Amino acid sequence: MEKQKFYLTTAIAYTSRKPHIGNTYEVVLSDSIARFKRGMGFDVFFLTGTDEHGQKIQQLAEESGISPQTYVDGVAGEIKDIWNLMNASYDKFIRTTDDYHVESVQKIFKKLYEQGDIYKDSYTGWYCTPCESFWTETQLVDGKCPDCGREVHKGNEEAYFFKMSKYQERLEKYIEENPDFIQPESRKREMINNFIKPGIQDLCVSRTSISWGIPVSFDDKHTVYVWLDALTNYINALGYTPDKKGELYDKYWPADVHIIGKDILRFHTIYWPIFLMALGEPLPKKVFGHPWLLSGEDKMSKSLGNVIYADDLARHFGVDGVRYYLLREMPYAQDGTITYEKIINSYNTDLANTLGNLANRTVAMVNKYFDGVVPEKSASTGFEDDLAEVANAAKSEMINFMDEYRTADALDALWKLPNRANKYIDETMPWALAKDEAKKEELKTVMYSLVESLRWTASLLVPFMPETAEKLAAAIGVKNVDICQLDGFGAAAGGQKVAESAMLFARIDAEKKLAEIQEENMANQKPAIKIEPFKENIDFDKFLELDIRVGKVLECEAVPKSSKLLKFKIETGSETRQILSGIAKYYKPEDLIGKNVLFVANFAPRKMMGYESQGMILSAEYEDKLVVTTVLDDIQSGAQIV
Repeated sequence: MEKQKFYLTTAIAYTSRKPHIGNTYEVVLSDSIARFKRGMGFDVFFLTGTDEHGQKIQQLAEESGISPQTYVDGVAGEIKDIWNLMNASYDKFIRTTDDYHVESVQKIFKKLYEQGDIYKDSYTGWYCTPCESFWTETQLVDGKCPDCGREVHKGNEEAYFFKMSKYQERLEKYIEENPDFIQPESRKREMINNFIKPGIQDLCVSRTSISWGIPVSFDDKHTVYVWLDALTNYINALGYTPDKKGELYDKYWPADVHIIGKDILRFHTIYWPIFLMALGEPLPKKVFGHPWLLSGEDKMSKSLGNVIYADDLARHFGVDGVRYYLLREMPYAQDGTITYEKIINSYNTDLANTLGNLANRTVAMVNKYFDGVVPEKSASTGFEDDLAEVANAAKSEMINFMDEYRTADALDALWKLPNRANKYIDETMPWALAKDEAKKEELKTVMYSLVESLRWTASLLVPFMPETAEKLAAAIGVKNVDICQLDGFGAAAGGQKVAESAMLFARIDAEKKLAEIQEENMANQKPAIKIEPFKENIDFDKFLELDIRVGKVLECEAVPKSSKLLKFKIETGSETRQILSGIAKYYKPEDLIGKNVLFVANFAPRKMMGYESQGMILSAEYEDKLVVTTVLDDIQSGAQIV
């Protein structure tokens, strides 16, 4: 029998900066759903990736003195490392700089233009660079971006536009006929009342002022603008192009669910469905807009200094400790909050005390009373039926909640089983049964029932804490655990050998851990840039003694056996010069070739690592790096700075 297909995606992460724990929550949430569906027997395809074009990235790359491609390569690698660290079991990682994506976007743009859905015009409006969005005067809030509250600037340029208004009635009808399309319900009402009913405006889908993007194939002055590039990743990753769908596309599309942050719900429930309608393709079955994870009471922001990163948390609490907190403490429809104190409390209460203590006690008693071999169940103690009832109910409730993507509720349901198993120990008092030979058959049943509780717990934990599920299974001598293995509580045979111990989670000393984290954070804080006082005034003639010139970098390479020096061949107008500069830590040689840099031309030549340096390239100190001073406009090399 062929498995039922299930295709889910995250939003693709923007490659401007390293993702914080709030960004990471989305991929952990999506992974728990993917693992759950696999455990239920579905043929799952799980997509994630990175969004790598746009003005913001272009600016950040320029500030760093490197190419946009080099910049996004670095951040995309960092994102992928964090996704892998958090055990995200994705099937494909797409980058919007991938050749196949670029080709498909160009074909999609051309198709929509040729069929009349895209037209050329000019745009005058207010532009927010961080959001990559244009706004009209009336849409601004207190003169700032209505989405992020940042400053906007006025822009006027030629652009291509998509006829969104043409599809408004069709979109409204689709949402009405598919009530589960937008989830949660509160988000659906927000989209309809605030963005659809007032009228959908035509959308700017190209820019002439941004070079870092996918070129429009038939008009190379324009680059494809943000959403038509980013959103189409969900079909392009499956091999889609307008002229050829591809095997994966035919198999998995339409997506069963897009998992995204609530802040980009509008783009996924208005722009994306309309693009698909125009292409004649089916719409995704569901778009789930999850809430934000706040740092304390505030949204995470580098400027506020409250950003928390997943890799830092994993060092302190383990990957599954972090996954558990994210999935258990994040509400379904309201913003969640994360603090170190809350994580420690959750870790100690649920993981160390409830689950860890249960596993450790159970394995220790099987070793003590039955030489490490799990006995078959025998005489009843009178408490087994209720334990089985709780186990079966936990499984049923967990499945129902996961079908609705309510991970916090699902974990609440699951935790009823280890809680009940701990109570079962108190009720049956196996240490007392072990002292009475007449109670040995009851002791067998107690040990069997506790191990069976742990087997069920491990199986139910797979979507949420895969490493812990595996460790727990190994501790009780079980090889395969999954939801589909759970036919009925008590169905498994005994006889397996348990491990010597089962230390899953050691209790954390909250005071010591918080002090350790505080000390680490203080050590990692970047010191404020020291602004040196201005030097004493000099007269103009003194300044004229410095000969500062513009030089074009013809060649650049690392100096052998030096970790600091780069060797430049500089065109100076009348000649070429060799200059050495200690900036290898901050630049790749190929990123500087072709740049117009400023250098002091009248320094006496000096030897460095056996090479003569005929000048000094000027750099500015910025935070923990040096930035080479360059000339923005093209200018004749050798030009003097006056």
